[in-house]
Amino acid sequence: MLLALLGFACLSIGDAVVKSMAGEWPGTAISALRYLFGMVGLGIGLAVTHGRRGFRMPQPLVQIGRGLAMTIASLGFFLAVQRMPLADATSIQFTSPILTAILSALLLRERAPAAAWGATALAFVGVLIVLQPNVLTLGPAALLPLIAAFGMAMLLTFNRMAAGSASVLTMQFLVAATATPMLLAIAVAGHLSGAAMFHVPQPDWSIVLRCLVVAATGTLSHLLLYVATTRASAAVTAPMVYVQLFVATTIGFVWFGDAPDWTTLLGGALTIAAGLWLWHSQRDPVAGGVPD
Repeated sequence: MLLALLGFACLSIGDAVVKSMAGEWPGTAISALRYLFGMVGLGIGLAVTHGRRGFRMPQPLVQIGRGLAMTIASLGFFLAVQRMPLADATSIQFTSPILTAILSALLLRERAPAAAWGATALAFVGVLIVLQPNVLTLGPAALLPLIAAFGMAMLLTFNRMAAGSASVLTMQFLVAATATPMLLAIAVAGHLSGAAMFHVPQPDWSIVLRCLVVAATGTLSHLLLYVATTRASAAVTAPMVYVQLFVATTIGFVWFGDAPDWTTLLGGALTIAAGLWLWHSQRDPVAGGVPD
């Protein structure tokens, strides 16, 4: 759970860097360059530590599924944070634990403990309060983080399916290697479409540097999330995503001047309570968790 907590926190740092590029470079191109950097860096590390055997692909269909899930999650959220406040986009994406619990039950036959469902429901109530009065006021852009949430839920579920089939470094390389061609194809198609929002101008050095920072924080995040889902069920680790609300709110206030109101604070308090509830349940076998 701690690994998942740290992993999701790192994601918000990268999301803030992505938001800083709004109007300078499209989210499609940022996603493609971020994962290209990640693939190259992970490939070098894999070659040094594992040699040629590190590049084998176990469970090819599952690996392709992981890449597709990452493509959906990355594109959905990178486009979202460029069109709405960081905290709003993050909050809407908090439907991912609900979706993860459903997918893990359908595909993995996993049953989350009662405390996990209760904590997820409580945290989701907190998200709804933050989104006052209604996500419909955000217009069609509200669908982007929902799409990202579905992608993240798919990723966590596929991670669980792939657990133990290869080393952690290999698994991280494979998700980047399968997602990068998809993202590059989407970025090129968007540019050729002629749509202004997908036009890819030549980037200056600051854009490239920021994409490199996003790649570093994102790679570390997904490494932590993968390890987390190999040690606990996807439905249990997914609610840790709620830490992103606090990181995103803090960064939004300090960096972008978006001061949180009382509804954000109330919703945040509920998500903290949910996280503590879930943490306590995992320490108490009677409550459905695992022994210390």
